[in-house]
Formats: sequence, structure tokens, C-alpha cells
Amino acid sequence: MTKLLFIGKFNTLTEDTNSFLSQYFNIQICSESPDAVKGMLKMCNPDLVLISLVGLNPDFVPVYRELELNYKRLPVITFGTEGEMADFKEFYSNSQFQALKRPISNPDLLYAICRRMNIDPDELEQQKKERAGRKKKHVLLVDDDPTLLRGLKTLLQEQYKVSMAVSGAQAMMVLGKGMPDIIFLDYEMPVCDGRQTLQMIREMEETKDVPVVFLTGVADRQHVEAILELKPAGYLLKPPVAATILQMIENLT
Repeated sequence: MTKLLFIGKFNTLTEDTNSFLSQYFNIQICSESPDAVKGMLKMCNPDLVLISLVGLNPDFVPVYRELELNYKRLPVITFGTEGEMADFKEFYSNSQFQALKRPISNPDLLYAICRRMNIDPDELEQQKKERAGRKKKHVLLVDDDPTLLRGLKTLLQEQYKVSMAVSGAQAMMVLGKGMPDIIFLDYEMPVCDGRQTLQMIREMEETKDVPVVFLTGVADRQHVEAILELKPAGYLLKPPVAATILQMIENLT
């Protein structure tokens, strides 16, 4: 599935656009912060960047510069009013950047992306129907690092239903709403750590048999032995390698 990095201020427009386009593409939303954008570009390696210009100002120019200098082959589509585009007009002479005038409907935005990526819209619609007909395995990610959570969700959401929690307590709330097929659990969380969270999971009849894989940023022998004493389904060092985490899901579910 084509990966899109969708940059913009979080508002009803970006929420509505994301909800529509997520039916067709693997989308990672990112705030307009230049530092956040730089980090996300490296993490998710998108096929196309989509930018909502609503509420952006000249402070966003460094993002255009970053894309122009370091991601020359990465296509960029922006959408906004003529006034919203004015601060960035110098970049639109570069074929890398395509400007769409707002208001623009979600279907028209979809077709513009398809044209830029040389994708057949009818084929995209067929793929959407096929995905809707398949029941996805459910993966729960528990970690107090939101950046890691977003990165893992981007990696997994094309193939799996993904839920996220930033604490052990929040994880238990998620479990109360639906059983996952596998849980990836941060071992070093504050307050309610991985050990305590695993104990709560195993004390519940409904969840005691769900495989739990620990995520840990510490690799020394004593630390790993302490993890293995809890008899998890497995453990992975952070940040986990994509191929390894995908293989672990298939092996344990």
C-alpha cells in the first residue's frame, strides 16, 4: 500500500481528509513542526508527502527547504487557498511541488494523488474492497514513547488492526474493549511497568493466554534474564526491526 506522510495542523479538515484517504493509503499524520517533519520523514520513508496549508505561516518554509534539498525525488502535493499558498510560492516553480486550490473535495484530492503516483483509481477501489472483506489480526502496542508507537503503527496498520496505549493502565482499558491477538509491551514504563502490566494481563481469564512480547531498550545480560524469568512469548530490543516484528506476529498468532 502506498505510504503518505500527511503534514498539517490538527483540525477538522485534516481529520476528515485523513479518514477518507486512509481507506486507500497507509497514512502517517505529522504536525507542522519542522523538527517533527524531519524525524517522521526518516522514520516512515513515504512515497508521497501531502501538506494541508491551513493555518501555516513562513515558519513552515524550512519544511519546504528540507524536502527540496534532501528529498528531491519525493513528490509533494499541497492544498490551500491562494492566500495560504502565498508564503510558499517560490517553491511551486519546482516540479517536485504541486499546488491544489482549496476548497477541494476528498475524491478530487484522491484522484490528484493517483495521477501523481501513476495509480489506477479503479484498481485502488478494488483493493479497498478486498481489504474490507478480510478480518485483520489485532495487535496491541503498549509503550510510553509516542514516537515509537506512531512508527510501529505505520509499519503494521496495512496488515493488522492496531490499538495503542501509553501506559499499563490505559492498556487494561483497551483490553476491556476488545481482545488483541498479540501484545507488544514496553518493559521499562514508569509507574506501572511491564512486569506489573503483564501480571494484570495474566490475572484476567479473558487475556491470560494472549501472547505478550516485551519491548526493551536495555540489552545487558542481567536485564534480559529478568525479562525471561517472566516467561513472555518473546522479547525485542528497541527499536524493533520491521522484518522481525512482522515475523513474530505471524509465528505467535
